[in-house]
Amino acid sequence: MFDPSDMTTVDTRAVHAGRDDLAALGVHVPPIDFSTTNPLPSVDAGGDAYETLATGGTLPVGGSAVYQRLWNPTVARFETALADLEGTTDAVAFASGMAALTAALLAATRDGKRHLVAVRPLYGGTDHVLATGLLGTTVTWARPDEVAAAVGPDTALVIAETPANPTLDLVDIAALARAAGDVPLLVDNTVATPVLQQPTRHGATLVLHSATKSIGGHGDVLAGVVACDADWAARLRQVRALTGAILHPLGAYLLHRGLQTLPLRVRAQQAGAEKLAAWLATHPAVAQVHHPSLHDPAGLVGRQLSGPGSLLAFEVRGGASAASAVANACRLITHAVSLGGVDTLIQHPASLTHRPVEGEAKPCGGLLRISVGLEDPEDLRADLSQALAELG
Repeated sequence: MFDPSDMTTVDTRAVHAGRDDLAALGVHVPPIDFSTTNPLPSVDAGGDAYETLATGGTLPVGGSAVYQRLWNPTVARFETALADLEGTTDAVAFASGMAALTAALLAATRDGKRHLVAVRPLYGGTDHVLATGLLGTTVTWARPDEVAAAVGPDTALVIAETPANPTLDLVDIAALARAAGDVPLLVDNTVATPVLQQPTRHGATLVLHSATKSIGGHGDVLAGVVACDADWAARLRQVRALTGAILHPLGAYLLHRGLQTLPLRVRAQQAGAEKLAAWLATHPAVAQVHHPSLHDPAGLVGRQLSGPGSLLAFEVRGGASAASAVANACRLITHAVSLGGVDTLIQHPASLTHRPVEGEAKPCGGLLRISVGLEDPEDLRADLSQALAELG
C-alpha cells in the first residue's frame, strides 16, 4: 500500500504538503481562519497559551490560539508545506520578505553579537538594511573566499544570496558554510526556489524567501518566509509575535495554493529564460548576458542547483540611456519591479531595486533584469527584438 510519507519528488510534495489532515476534516481545500481573536477556555489556560506563543512556542494541543499576531492555523499550514519542500523541520512566515530578513537579523543578534559578514551582490533591500546599520549591526562585505578571514568572535551571521539578484552570480553554499564555521549561514533562496535548490542540504542554517516572488507567482501576495530548524523557528516566532509581522491568513492561503504549481511554473519559465539568454548573447546591441546556463565557472548547476532558473540580466551597449530606451520600448514585457510571476517583467536595477546600493557594488547602468514568465518565448524574443532595434 502506498504510504504518503514515502513521497520524494518535489512535484508530488508541492501538491500535497500541508494537507495531511484535510480528509479527516471532510474538506478538499484548506480552510482559511480569519479570526483575529480566539475564545479562551479559562483564564489560566488562556494565560498559559499566551505565554507559550509569545515566547516562540507552537499552539498547545487543545489550547487557544489567543490572538492572530501570535499564531494562525492557515499560516501554519503554509509554513508546514514550505518546510517540507526545503527539507527543514520548520518554517516561519512573515508579512513581507524584508520583515522576514529583519526577524532573522534580530534573532541572530539577540545574544549581543552585532557583526555580520555579507557576500555581494544581494537584493537591494537587503544590502540597504545591512549598509545603514539600521538594526544596530555592523557589516563586513566579503567575497566568498574572504569570508573565513572576515568572521570574528562577534560575528552573528553570514549572509549570501545565490543565484544573486540581479547579476545571477552563483555561490558555493557548502564552501561558504565551511568558511563560516560555527557562525550561522543565511542563504536567500528567492531566485532559485526550493524546486531548484535546498540550501540546508549544503550547510545553510536559515533559508530566506521573498515569497512575494515565485512562491506566490501571480503578483498578488506580499510575504516572506524563513525555513530552518526548530530552535531557530522558536527564535523567529518570538520576534514575529513581538513585532507584529505575521503573514495575513489570506496571503498564506494563496501562497499554499501557489506551491501546488510552483515546480511546473519554475521549469517552464526556466526553459524560456534559457532560450532568451542564448538569443541575447548573439545580439549585436548586447554586451553581456548574465544567466547560469551561460556562465557557471564552479559547475554548480547540476550539483547545487538542479537548473539555472528563470531570472536573467543583460547589459546593453550604450549604458544607462540605452537601457532606459529598451525598457521603455517593451510592449508585451511589463516594465516593473519584482520577479517570479507568470508574466514577464523588465527593470533597470541601478535605478530601482538596487538604487540604494553603495558605490562599486551598484549594478552597472547598462544592466537590465528580466524575470521570464509563462508567455511563449518567441513572443518575448520578438518584443525584445523590436525594443533593442530602438538603439539603432
